[in-house]
Amino acid sequence: MFINLGSIVQSDGEIDGDIINKIQVGWLKWRNASGLLCDRKVPLKLKGKFYKMVVRHALSYSVECWPLKEKHNTKLSVIEMRMLRWMSGFTLRDRIRNEHICEKVWSH
Repeated sequence: MFINLGSIVQSDGEIDGDIINKIQVGWLKWRNASGLLCDRKVPLKLKGKFYKMVVRHALSYSVECWPLKEKHNTKLSVIEMRMLRWMSGFTLRDRIRNEHICEKVWSH
C-alpha cells in the first residue's frame, strides 16, 4: 500500500481502500456539521447547499481521476442517501423514495 496526496494506492491497483477512506472523511465532515444539518429550524434547501459544499466535496475530492466500478458508485450513493435521509428527517420506515428526498433537497 502506498499513500500519496491523500490517495491510497493498493499493490493490486484497486481503490477499495481509498473509497473506504473517503467515506470515513465524509462521515467525519457530516458529524462536524450535524448540528446544522440535523437542525429542524434550518430550511432543507439551505442544508442541501451546505451539504454540497462541505460533505459532498469531502466525499468526492480527487475522485475524478479514479477508475470507479459499479460497486464503488453504489457504495458512495448509499452513503449519500443515508446522509440525505438523516438530514431530511426521514427514515427507511417512512417508505419515502430516494428520488423524492433528492428532489426536496436539491430543488431550487
